[in-house]
Amino acid sequence: MLLALFQIADMLLQVLLWIIIIQVIISWLFAFNVINPHSGGVRSAIDALDRLTAPIYRPVRRILPDFGGIDFSPLVIILVIQILRKLLGGLAMDLAV
Repeated sequence: MLLALFQIADMLLQVLLWIIIIQVIISWLFAFNVINPHSGGVRSAIDALDRLTAPIYRPVRRILPDFGGIDFSPLVIILVIQILRKLLGGLAMDLAV
């Protein structure tokens, strides 16, 4: 039962990781005008991804210094997610033995 909870937590962290990666790629495409910024569907998808990730980025953005237009908060969050996944995996292995 406890192993299943660890697997669910790992799966949720993996989904969050992919949401962040997709949001970063779409924001780059939007910034370089590869994606039409005036399209309603694209705009609503970008807004939805921003609403999902903004609460996660906000505490990290308060801590990080200003790097002049480069946002490193997704990178920090991805590193934290990967560390949490490794810790959860190790803890699950310890409990399974």
